[in-house]
Order: sequence, then structure tokens, then C-alpha cells
Amino acid sequence: MFPDYVFESSWEVCNKVGGIYTVLSTRAKTLQTVLPDRIIFIGPDCWADKPCPYFKEDKKLFSAWRKQAAEEGLKVKVGRWTIPGEPVAVIVDFQPYFSQKNEIYTRLWELYGVDSLHAYGDYDEASMFSYAAGLVVESMYKYLAPLSSPEGGRFIYHGNEWMTGLGLLYVHNRLPQIGTVFTTHATSVGRSIAGNNKPLYDYLFAYNGNQMADELNVQSKHSIERQTAHSVDCFTTVSDITARECAELLDKPVDVVLPNGFEDNFVPKGAAFSRKRKAARRHLLNVANALMGTNLDDDTLIVSTSGRYEFRNKGIDVFIEAMNRLLRDRNLKKKVLAFILVPGWVGEPRQDLQEKLQETLSTPEGTALEVPMITHWLHNMGHDNVLNMMKFYDMHNREEDGVKLVFLPCYLTGNDGIINMTYYDVVLGNDLCIYPSYYEPWGYTPLEAVAFHVPCITTDLTGFGLWVNKELGHEGEIQDGVKVIRRTDYNYSEVADIIKETVAAYSNLTADEVKNARKQAEQISKKALWRHFIKYYYEAYDVALRKAKARS
Repeated sequence: MFPDYVFESSWEVCNKVGGIYTVLSTRAKTLQTVLPDRIIFIGPDCWADKPCPYFKEDKKLFSAWRKQAAEEGLKVKVGRWTIPGEPVAVIVDFQPYFSQKNEIYTRLWELYGVDSLHAYGDYDEASMFSYAAGLVVESMYKYLAPLSSPEGGRFIYHGNEWMTGLGLLYVHNRLPQIGTVFTTHATSVGRSIAGNNKPLYDYLFAYNGNQMADELNVQSKHSIERQTAHSVDCFTTVSDITARECAELLDKPVDVVLPNGFEDNFVPKGAAFSRKRKAARRHLLNVANALMGTNLDDDTLIVSTSGRYEFRNKGIDVFIEAMNRLLRDRNLKKKVLAFILVPGWVGEPRQDLQEKLQETLSTPEGTALEVPMITHWLHNMGHDNVLNMMKFYDMHNREEDGVKLVFLPCYLTGNDGIINMTYYDVVLGNDLCIYPSYYEPWGYTPLEAVAFHVPCITTDLTGFGLWVNKELGHEGEIQDGVKVIRRTDYNYSEVADIIKETVAAYSNLTADEVKNARKQAEQISKKALWRHFIKYYYEAYDVALRKAKARS
């Protein structure tokens, strides 16, 4: 069974704050082709009277429904999400529902036993948006169903993460004829266990999700996530490793695994690719040279890690450890410039670095700036994990050090004041990318790296790493384009050594061997395009529609 309409909601629709934005925005074009203007995304209106930078309002679009929605008290903007495919998007003002919060939570408890008593932080904000999104689905369904077919048509409501759980339960209760799909991209309890330095994998079979939620103070998030997983028509997640986590911590096996694909239309081709790569490398080297007073040339091996600032979960700690050990590796044949591209509590770009870049743009040399490890000042310089670990290991980017490590603690949007390049442009300039994650349900960063022909190192605790091993039929090596390291709860030191050895070995490869590794990386990325993975979404829609039909 295939839907006539799909409503899909997320806190990250028209709201670029994390990896789910990438999942949805790259998939949208594929769905828009199959369901033209019948895939409707619903996101939060976080901008009030200011224009949303990711949304273009179109007052002619669904104009009749907009009048109906206004009469029902919904405050919405209808238009298009400014991404490839430009799908229909509705952003909804959820602020009016805070006054009804207690009544909404009471009803949720009565119907589904969801515990909202321990709510704090972003729980209330996400829940009020989720409720508003549910109202939008209800209103649009009543408008569109009579226009679809005499029988009312087939409708799907797909929510992403616990933040959409309340709305999913609302629709499931009020509109049983709509098939509901819920995707958890990471369980709240699993992420908390890993982030609190507890062993997740060896003890997964023994953890009780409810008990751990109490211990780690995520009761309400866990409760809405668990009850939504049990109640919707089709429960999904993004990888086999997270599917095991769901079965153990949410006591609900997933119905379908939905791996994260992407579109490669943002990757430059041919001469443009070579030109942008050279420009990125030149600029990264200039910034590093200005910061450290060095004269690193184009033969330097540029490596990086990136992602959210989850020090242990994303493997930032083991990356620093590996770079420190690489300082003393005799097999290293090139100088290494390593970047940590992780947004921290950033204050402002360094004025001294800006001035030096302006003065010495072509051949930066001379003495290093004060604190030659960071490009932007932080609000918490004395309590930052990256800087403290570098200080502990006495890593101060001295002139004689063969490995230089630079912390770039801001979102790379192209106007940060120092790099002034987008994230993808920075990745393009790399020789190797390293993502030694401990907790990573899928792993977009390594997928993006290989799309730009940059070989990468990751672990088998990531959904992407496991998928690569399955595709290759063996554990990935750097010559395959992706090195997949076996990681456990306790082999931190071994992982650091393998990263160190892999980077040193890569520095010894011939030009042809490097060219082949880059080609293999590109080939792996081609297998992860949405046109290959979208079939799993169709399977999820089928599961949900069949259950909805039987129920209604």
C-alpha cells in the first residue's frame, strides 16, 4: 500500500540545528518526485516576525486551507522549504499551547500513561510544538481527505525523534485511519548512558530502560519515546545497532530499519572539484600558519574530526589521544595538520588572528600567537574539554611538532570571521577524516566525507560503519575508502593506536594508492544515495497503512 499524502514532522524542519535536518532535507527531493506537493513537512515557527532563512512563504499555496486553519485558531505559515525539490512546508506557532500544557499532559497520561511530571529543559517546548503539529495534521487531513478520493485517500503521519511523540499519539487517537510512523534516531536513555561514561554495549542486555531513565533523569523523554514506539503503526530507527538498543531499552523491536541516505548534488564535479579542493587546502594552511607561525606547505596531511560536541560519544577524546601518540610515531612521513571542527561555547573570532591573516595572507611565518591551538575565543576557556585534554598532554603546537592540532569551535556557515568557508568546503580540503565514535546511531559525517572523495576512519559502533562492513563483506580498510575499527566499551587505547597507525600508513601511500583510496571512498558513497534507501520508507508506509486500514 502506498500513501496519497505524507505528513512528516520534526523539530528540524526548516530549522537547521542538527543531523536530522540533513536526513530530511536530502531525502525530500526523492519523495517530492514521487509525491509532488503531497509530501508536506511540518516544523516549528521559531522566528515569529523575523523571516526564517530556510523557508519561503507562499500565500497562494493551500490558501483555502489556510483560511480554515485560521478559523480553527491555528497560527501557521505555508510555503516551501528552500532545499532541493522545494517541498511544501508548514511552520506552526506553538507558543499559544503553553497555557494548555497541564491539560494536554493530563490527557496524555490518561490515554497512554506518559509521565510528564519530570519534564525539564526542552521537553515542554518540544511537546507544545508536537501538539501543534498534530493539530495541523488533523486540520489538513479534514481538508484534503474529501479531495483525495471518495474513500478519503491514504495518509501517513511520520514523526522524527521523541520531540514528535505527543503529536503522533494525538493523531493515532483522534484519526485512526491515518497510518503513523515513528523514527527514533537515537534513544534518549542510550545516549544518556553513553554520555555519562557508562558501558552501554556489554551490558545492554541487562539494562532496564525505565530504571536507567530514572537514574539519569530523562524519565519524561524516555516515557514519551517508549509509549510512542509501542503505540504507532510502524516503529523505525536508522541502523541495526540502534534497533538492538530499541529492543532492549524501549522493550519494542523496530518494524523497519530506515538507513540514512543522502543526495550528492552538492558535491562539485570535474574541474570545479579540483579548484575548490585546492582553494580549501590553501586557506586552511594559511589560517594554521598564521595561528602557529609555521610554514606548512601543500604536502601537509590535513585531517579532521567533526560533529556535535559530545566529547566521548563522538570520539573527540580518542581523536586527541591518537594525535598525541602520532607526535612520536616514526612511521609518519608527512607533517600533519589536524582540525577539531566541533561547535563549542564560542565567543568571538580572534582579532589577533584576523589581523595576522590580513597581513600575511600569502606567506605567513614568524612567531606563534598566544594560545596557538584555537581559532575563536570561548566563553569557558578554562573548562573546555578539548583545550584541557590538549593542556594535559602538553600539546601546544610547537614549531618542532610534526603534528599540529587546531580547535575550530564554531558552526561553519561561511561567515565565522576566520575560516569563512562552509563545512562542506572545509571537508573537501581534507586528506583524511576521522570519526571514532562510541555512540553514533548512523553517522552522517563519514558519509559526507566519502561523498567528497575523502577516505575516512570510523568504528563498528556506528550504523554507517556496520553498513560499510556489510557492503564490503569484510572489515573496511583505508584502501577501501573507509577504515572501520572494532570498538568496544573498553578498548579506547587500542582504538587510538589503530588511528595513529592508519594515519601514519596513509602518509606512506604512493600518489596512485591515494588516488585509488579516494576513488573507493566515492564508490561507497554512491551506494548510500537515497534512490537506493528510499525503498525502506515505502516498506514502512506499507506497514503503517495496512495496520491503519485494519484498525479503522
